[in-house]
Amino acid sequence: MSSQSGKTKPELGLSSLSDRLRNTLTYDEVDGGVNVNKPDFRELDLGSPVSPLRPRTGGGLTATTTTTTTTSSSSSSSGSVSGRTSGGHNSNLPRKSDSNPSSHSGELSAESSPSAARNLKSVHTRSDSAGSHPPIYSGSGSVTSPAVNVLPTGNICPSGRILKTGMASRSTKTDVLGSGSVNYGHGSIMRGGNASKPALDNGPTSSTRGLMVGGEPGKRTGVSSSSDPEELKKMGNDNYRKGHFAEALSFYDKAIAISPGNAAYHFNRAAALMGLKRLVEAARECEEAIRLDPGYVRAHHRLGSLLLSLGQTENARKHICFPGHQPDPLEVQKLQSVEKHLSKCTDSRRVGDWRSTLREVDAAIASGADASPQLYSCRAEALLKLYQLDDAISALSNIPRYASATSSHSQSKIFGMLFEAYPYFVRTQIELAWGRFDSALTAIEKAGEVDPRNVEISILLNNVRLVGRARARGNDLFKSERFTEACSAYGEGLRLDPSNSVLYCNRAACWFKLGQWQRSVDDCNQALRIQPNYTKALLRRAASNSKLERWSEAVRDYEALRRELPDDNEVAESLFHAQVALRKSRGEEVHNMKFGGEVESVSGLEQFRAAVSSPGASVVHFKTGSSVECKQISPFLDTLCTRYPSINFLKVDIEESAAIAHAENVRIVPTFKIYRKGARVKEMICPSPEVLESSVRHYSI
Repeated sequence: MSSQSGKTKPELGLSSLSDRLRNTLTYDEVDGGVNVNKPDFRELDLGSPVSPLRPRTGGGLTATTTTTTTTSSSSSSSGSVSGRTSGGHNSNLPRKSDSNPSSHSGELSAESSPSAARNLKSVHTRSDSAGSHPPIYSGSGSVTSPAVNVLPTGNICPSGRILKTGMASRSTKTDVLGSGSVNYGHGSIMRGGNASKPALDNGPTSSTRGLMVGGEPGKRTGVSSSSDPEELKKMGNDNYRKGHFAEALSFYDKAIAISPGNAAYHFNRAAALMGLKRLVEAARECEEAIRLDPGYVRAHHRLGSLLLSLGQTENARKHICFPGHQPDPLEVQKLQSVEKHLSKCTDSRRVGDWRSTLREVDAAIASGADASPQLYSCRAEALLKLYQLDDAISALSNIPRYASATSSHSQSKIFGMLFEAYPYFVRTQIELAWGRFDSALTAIEKAGEVDPRNVEISILLNNVRLVGRARARGNDLFKSERFTEACSAYGEGLRLDPSNSVLYCNRAACWFKLGQWQRSVDDCNQALRIQPNYTKALLRRAASNSKLERWSEAVRDYEALRRELPDDNEVAESLFHAQVALRKSRGEEVHNMKFGGEVESVSGLEQFRAAVSSPGASVVHFKTGSSVECKQISPFLDTLCTRYPSINFLKVDIEESAAIAHAENVRIVPTFKIYRKGARVKEMICPSPEVLESSVRHYSI
């Protein structure tokens, strides 16, 4: 009976990964004219490397030479051989193309010269048949029958001893098969026919870790799936196909714990980490796979794609364009595009052209570097320099949170500083502009620890310390009412950090105390240019404009503050007085206007007409005591009365005041009408609270 031919059983196609990484995960190998997709998750059923030979049932013994199928490791030199047995005849052993990437999912690798391949001996084990010991054929044709319990030497137990636990866990272990050499450690090794078993079953619990010979994983006698790395890998692959990346990662972790030297396990673990968006960790796993097998082409390509996503173009190129193998044209195109935009971004940042910097960094991110903390940090820095602090803070909060850089790329640089240091450098500037001096100092000190020799970081570190001291000195002088000296202290800090909104606002307070209100307004304008929603700067500018009798500008700022601080009575009162002053400046009547108060109840027609003719705007709530809707909105009207003290709020019960209801033609409640100088300017029937307040705000100006 001839030995069984090997059948390829792909384990995982990785269809769920992104298109731009797809070509790094799979490749095509021509097999008999048909393209066969060969993902890295694969188990090969190539037959046991020590399959038995049995005499034919017909007369005499006929020797059928079994050719061991071998697949070249990606780390092997040219000269690797592979062969098949077809139709009972020995097949030739063609040289495998050097350009064909290797599979690391469990093939038995071999390195052999052509002459060694011709001398390759066929080694066979004893049959499972009880009491039967078929002959073992050597290259010389001699026939011998092995003694019971004696293991043949070769690629499984080369020394003739029983393989101990852990012997095959190292990926670089090399043993001799015939006259050739074999490299292990790339996943499941071989599976033979149903009759194949280990050369010697040394008890019910005997097994080999990291090396599988014959049968399905986990189905051999005495083998537990929890201790078989191939079975664990298979379970991980099954979970990966279903999109259960965390579960797949757990199984790969267990397989690696048993067989840490298997490059394919690390490669598969990288795929699971990518599914979990843990790209830096995935890159580390690819690095480990490459460390174990420097010629692991698909690990190089996957690592190159990951580094491109992380913005590390220089290192990405080394792996995408791996020497001796054709790179993916799409990956090369993305790499070139990112490199082009990143180069322009660097030039623009160097000369302080922040609009061009922002445009180019956005283009680099869109081209493929979409997971780079450094490029998102650059975007935040450009927004800060363009005085868009709120947008810069938002961009900073959206920076991907990844672990430290991969070990082999920890010295990569961007804009002249180490990759890890740059996000801290940008965060420092934003924290400083926001007035968080302690946080800024912490961030720049971390940047200095990562890249202590960078001049730009050293300058900023010194400036942060000096700015912090200037601010503290200015605060102390302000508390001592030494306002002129405090102005000088804050000014010293601003010379070092002209984007610091807090120092501008503090100096504006000093100018206000000194009666220099225009200077106060100017500094508030600078602070609000950097931080548009800076509440203290709005308050000080409104107060300064009030002193300058710029009532329109003061009312505008106080109204903005009322929207931010709707329950602040001091802001409400300041707004009221500014509105009164604005009306007086326009020649309007302002007598009998008072701040605050309650919603006034009106019952007579003459009283109603007098009330809506008073200065300013009047809001009238037409209601009934039995209406549920009126009861629901009445408390909100009381709130509006407090928020908009310059408005007259009135209420009319149309059941008790039929004359008013008839004169105003009110039939549905709740109805709201707004009057100016006795004339109706707006009417709302059953409005929502938001619509009602919007109208009140409009007519309060």
